[in-house]
Amino acid sequence: MTHFPQPHPSRRAARVQLGENVPAAIRLEDGRQAKAKLQTISTTGGLLQLPRSLSRGDFVEVAFQTQSGPVRAMAEILSPMRKTNDGVFQPFRFVALEDEDHRRLRTSLDHVATRNSLGLKSAMLSTVGTI
Repeated sequence: MTHFPQPHPSRRAARVQLGENVPAAIRLEDGRQAKAKLQTISTTGGLLQLPRSLSRGDFVEVAFQTQSGPVRAMAEILSPMRKTNDGVFQPFRFVALEDEDHRRLRTSLDHVATRNSLGLKSAMLSTVGTI
């Protein structure tokens, strides 16, 4: 079954700031692929660092590896936030995840939150394969 994340109307989903470079693979609707670095993640979306911006409203498939396994999801690209010498920071929101991908994402986010509350540093995400 597919999970369709819905943001809470009055409360943002908890976000995890990733302190290391977490690779993500992006597949655009036309089949082109792009590499990105995942900067922030939550149950409703995240923030990517890309070499160049994507168009607001583009629907993409995003894939990355968590300690609980790979996560693949459909996402909508939102307006770019800021440009840097290394590219652009661009947020996205999940529009559809398979139940197993949603479970792996939640498990990994919960694990990081637990470790952080204990004062331990953790690497939630690691390398990603191709989509």
